[in-house]
Order: sequence, then structure tokens, then C-alpha cells
Amino acid sequence: MSLRETPEVLLRHVRKPLPHDSAVKQVQGAAPYIDDLPEPQGTLHLAVGGAPKARGTVTRLDLDRVRAAPGVVAVITAADIPGRNGVAAHMDDEPILADGTVAFHGQPLFAVAATTRDAARRAVLLARIEIAAEPPAVTVDDGLATGERVLPDYAFVGGDVAAVIAAAPRQTSGTLRIGGQEHFYLEGQIALAVPGEDGAMLVHSSTQHPSEVQHIVARALGVPDAFVTCEVRRMGGGFGGKETQANPWAAIAAVAARVTGRPCKLRLDRDADMAMTGKRHDFRVDWSVGFDADGRIAGLDMLLAARCGISADCSQGVVDRSMFHADNTYFLPAFRIDSRRVKTNTVSNTAFRGFGGPQGMLAAERVIDAVAWSLGRDPLDVRKANFYATGRDRTPYGQTVTDADIGLALVEELERTSDYRARRAAIAAFNAASPILKRGLALTPLKFGISFTLTSLNQAGALVHVYQDGSVHLNHGGTEMGQGLFQKVAQIAAEEFGIGLDRVRITPTTTDKVPNTSPTAASSGTDLNGMAVQAAARVIKGRMAAFAAETWSVPADQVMFQDDHVLIGNQRVPFGELARLAHAARVSLSSTGFYKTPTLHWDRAKATGRPFFYYAWGAAVSEVVVDVTTGETKVLRVDILHDVGRSLNPAIDIGQIEGGFVQGMGWLTTEELVFDAEGRLLTHAPSTYKIPVAGDVPADFRVALFDGENREETIYRSKAVGEPPFMLAISVFCAIADAVEAASPGGGLRLDAPATPEAIVRAVGPFDPVAALAAALPAALPRPA
Repeated sequence: MSLRETPEVLLRHVRKPLPHDSAVKQVQGAAPYIDDLPEPQGTLHLAVGGAPKARGTVTRLDLDRVRAAPGVVAVITAADIPGRNGVAAHMDDEPILADGTVAFHGQPLFAVAATTRDAARRAVLLARIEIAAEPPAVTVDDGLATGERVLPDYAFVGGDVAAVIAAAPRQTSGTLRIGGQEHFYLEGQIALAVPGEDGAMLVHSSTQHPSEVQHIVARALGVPDAFVTCEVRRMGGGFGGKETQANPWAAIAAVAARVTGRPCKLRLDRDADMAMTGKRHDFRVDWSVGFDADGRIAGLDMLLAARCGISADCSQGVVDRSMFHADNTYFLPAFRIDSRRVKTNTVSNTAFRGFGGPQGMLAAERVIDAVAWSLGRDPLDVRKANFYATGRDRTPYGQTVTDADIGLALVEELERTSDYRARRAAIAAFNAASPILKRGLALTPLKFGISFTLTSLNQAGALVHVYQDGSVHLNHGGTEMGQGLFQKVAQIAAEEFGIGLDRVRITPTTTDKVPNTSPTAASSGTDLNGMAVQAAARVIKGRMAAFAAETWSVPADQVMFQDDHVLIGNQRVPFGELARLAHAARVSLSSTGFYKTPTLHWDRAKATGRPFFYYAWGAAVSEVVVDVTTGETKVLRVDILHDVGRSLNPAIDIGQIEGGFVQGMGWLTTEELVFDAEGRLLTHAPSTYKIPVAGDVPADFRVALFDGENREETIYRSKAVGEPPFMLAISVFCAIADAVEAASPGGGLRLDAPATPEAIVRAVGPFDPVAALAAALPAALPRPA
């Protein structure tokens, strides 16, 4: 029994609502981040100088005054990079420091190393930079007009969709513009590079992908990967913004450390961070759809055009992911889901929670709403009519949806528990009597595929040691950015050994312990690293069990690990005592573990396969009230039911659902990125870029976990929870569109994301509040003058 999964009734740590491992330290301000680490003697501080134009040729880069500034030790340009001047892991389309030409406003041109951070920042301002500017492409429309792409166009095609739409009883079409989003992690981009002997370099980086930082730094220094170690204990948030975007700052710090022979630290200011780092891709979506009188879709033609910025970065995966989720939970008999990865003179956009899934899913929900409005039907009925089902279960990318019954059961349960139908009737009555304030209600589902769509990334390694006293050292390739990964994996290790959590030591992610790691992304951190740690633990348990069985002359199946002891037949030996005896008998108490996700296959050229191991399902009901004269919105109530399988830690999972929802709500309501015509980011600080605050969180916020287990063999039958909840916030956008449609028929189709007050007023169109009030007054009351 020791090597079999522990029965539910005996689980001690897994599936328990335990606190985050750093929660107390974070509340106390005692959890160390990179900027809190003791600085090695002689540490220099870096600041980066960026391009003052978005596109052009550098005609003058005069840094003499910079070099002469007080405290300056060195100035780093592209010429000082001993190896390759590039930040991309697989392409050569973006430099660490621009050399000769610039491609976006704020693109790094040089770095200053000084004795203090203040001295470095002041010195950067002394540079004389002149650029022969050219007109930049800034918007998606600009990029489409130039025809430039960062990657080739790509499409999923099934059937003659144009003919199917034309032959359908009803048709409608539209365009939806979807804004980008700033990650706004609490800890900005930062790296500390410490030179070692024989060309070695230790880099502390706030990164979701230590192995890629290791690779980029080694390449920039012109040394083998093994000469560079990247370490990260925790990040103050990542959300995808530290998957690739940590690379240039780590590389600049390492090059400066090589040039000066001294430790170098680079921490970006918030303004510089927002101007110089990539964001969520914004999209223009053009679509047309054919359907019948019940709202059942016959064919969908959709073009997803994304602003990618100056380089590919993660744009292949991001835009592919938007295509994978342009169906959401709906079967499409005929389809063309096309994409454009548009090149613009803006910072290269990158990974963000959900990758491109939120954009594709939002587009799908706009189509459903449009169909419902055109028929005068409740959008929920149209959603249910199009839901995947037996015989209608093949996605546009060829994967069969085998568990749509979970999604539909979840939606119907939420429809009941949220009292959706009665509230819909009450809102209709309210809106009929209220000309200025309009309420909106929407229930939106989600189906989110779990796995990296680049199949090779679906692997993880771990290193586990059991010491002679029975304590356990735990290391794996996942990174902790506040999501609770380390806590969950520690719970798994403690459960496997049958010991207390206080006996498990969580250690920083570092490339010299577990190599060749995948990024902590795609919601797969626990799925992958949890299984790798479990595999390592079970190897050690197997050795200890075999030793115990031989020593006490009992069958191996009579050895159990439980409650800090090992039950060996009729003997009860403390775990630490068995570890001591096993070591004395020369039994290895250390093991690596490895896991690769099974059953995955994806042929991108043929656009078919099984890119996802399983789906996470969820649904949310949001109710809003909108002042149609000002566009002001308030979220009144949210009900969420989400599928996390058998939760490893319900407290952490509910926290992820709440946080993901609020972050998604910000993307769709208040967070607006504004660039001027010259490519300069105008919303580059909290004063101009508005993330949700405590007052924006709905006072009536109900979150529940769906009762069910993962049908696939995942770690303790759990499901990923990092990204899917983000898309539950689409219900807020759809509820706002519902309110706008009530105020101005056709206005819902005109609403773009984010639904800022300005966007709402534009969507409502011309509106006379006096006439509206007059029309709403009973006949017996006097009319306004």
C-alpha cells in the first residue's frame, strides 16, 4: 500500500485548505525578493536609456556626458556584448540593446553602471540621441495596412464556410476591438548578476523561465549554458510578463558584470517597465455567422488580427491559443478561423494570463450575443443550444471534446443556484421603468485547454533528498509567483512520505539543481512539477520500503508511510529513524523525478491533433448597472462555479479564482493602453493606467468549486486553476453589453473592450436624457419642460 495512492480518508495534506507557504512573511513584509537580498560588496546599479523615437536610424548616440557623470563606472552599448545580441530564444528578431536602428519608442539603447541607482538614473538623462525618424505603424490597422507580419498567417478551415453562411436562414456580422493589458506585477523586472570564477555567472532573476534566462545570458556572454546559473525563490507577480520579458534585463546585468568585474543589479522603474516591456496582445476581430431560428450556428468565419509589436516573442503560441478558444464551448459545423500576426512599431507583446485564450473566447461570446440579440432570445438559451454534445464534439483543431457533459452540468447548476431566470425577468422590469440606469445580466461558460500547445514544453523535472533526520529537501523546475505552486508541491511531497509539512524544505528554483526547465506558464505548473516530485518521492519510498521489508522480514506491501512513521508489519518506526538506518545501510535517499504529459500530439501544419490533455470548465453570472449618460458601471453581483477537479488546496484555488476574475474584469472595464500616433505609450504609470482596486470588487461575490474529479490521470485528480478563471470575467463585459443593448438596440454590438465609460457612451450613441425621462413618466404626471 505504501507505493499506491493514499485513500481519500487517509489524506493528511492534499485537498486541505492550507495557507500559502509565504503568506505570513508576505503580510509582515518579511518575504525576501531580489531587491531585498543583501548586495555583495561593490555592487553596481544599472539604469537603461531608451530610444526617443519609435522608428528610424540612429544618427547620433553621444554618451560622453553620461560617462563623465558622477558615480558612473561603465556605460554598456551593443558593442560591449561579447556574444550574441539577442533576447529571443529561437529567433534572431530582437536585440538586447538596439544597434543602428530603433523599432519602438523606449527600446533599450544603452545601460549605465554606477555606484548608486540614483547616479545611474541621472546619468542616463545626459545622453545626446538623434534619430532620423520614419513614420511608425502603431495600431493593428496600421500593421494590416503595411502588410508586415512577425510570423506567417495561419488558419483552421472546415467546410465551405462562405456557402454555409450564405445558405443559413439568418446571418449577422461585426467587428470587435479588444484592448491589450499591462501585467502590473507588484515586483517590477529585476536582475542581480554576480560574476564567479572561470567565467561563471550567477543571476538572480524575477523570471518564470529560469532556463531561458540561463540560455540567453550564456549566449550574450559567449559561454556554455553550464557556466550560468539562474536562481529565483519568488516573484512579486508574473502573469506571463516574466516568461520572456525577464531576458533582456538579466542579460544587460550579466554583460555589465562581465565588463566591470563587479556584481550588477538592474531594477526598472515602473514607468520604464511599462514602456519597455511587452503586454497582452490587442486584437481586431472581424466575423460573420450563419444560424437558424433557434440560434444554432451553421458556420462561422472569423479573422483574428493581433498587434504583436516588433518581434515574434510568444506571438505564435498566443495567437494560436486565441484560435484554439474561438469556439469556447460551442460546436461549429463549418468554420474558418483565420489569423494575422501584425508587426508594429510598438514594444513586442508577450504572454499574459490565458495567453490568447481570453481574446478568442471574448470573440466567441460576442458572436453568441449578436445571434441572440438578432433573434430576440435570451443569450443563455443560445449558448446552451450551441454547446458541445455527443455527435457535435469535434473542435476546429481536430480534438474531440469528451467531457462536454461536465461543462453543461456546471452551467445548468449555476443557472439554478444564481437564480438566473428570475433575475433576468426582474432586470427586464427594472430597465423598462429606468431610462438612465440600465441593468445587465450575463451567464458565460468557458472551456480552457490545459497543456502547452508547443508539445515539447510539457515536461518537468524534480530533485528530492531525504536527510538522515527524516527532513526533506524539495526542488523542481517550477517558479513561485504568488500562485501557491510551492505550497501545493510541498503538500504532495509531505503526503507521499507521510510526514508533516514542517519537515519539507522548499528551496529556490535554480538551474544547477533541475536543468532544462519549462516555463511556469500555461496553468501547468502543478500538473507537471507535482507529478515530477511525486515520481522522485516514490523512488525514494520504494528504496526505503524494500530496505524495511528486508530488515524486518515482512512483505513489501506491509510497509506504510503514515503520520510521521513507517508501519512495518507490526512495527511502528519513526520516519527519521528509518531514514537514519537506511543511510547507514548505504541506501540512496536522493532521487530525481521526471514527468511528461501523455497522449499529446499536434500537427500544426495540418491543424489537427490533441494539443490539450484535458479541459477546465467554468461559468460565471455577472450583474451590472450602467449609467448610460456617463458610461459609469458598477458590478452588483457575481456568481462563479468553477471546475478544478479534486482540489489540491481549496483555499488557494478559490483565491486564484477570485484574483483571476478581478484581473480579467480590469482588462475588460478599466485597463486601457493608449499610444499616441508617434508610438509613445501614454498610459505608463498608475496615474494614467487604471487597474481594479478594492472598491471595484463586487460586494456580493460568490465562488464555489464544482464537485467532480479530473477524468484524466493528473496529480490527485486535480485540475489547473491559474489561467481559466481570468476568462470568467467575460461575463462582466457581456453583462455591460446587455445593459447597453437595453438602452440602445444595436449598441451592444458597437461596444469594444475595454468597456470604459467613454466606450460605453460611444456604443449607446446619441442619447437625450430629458426625452428618455419624459417617455418613462406615467401619463398622469407632468412632462419635463
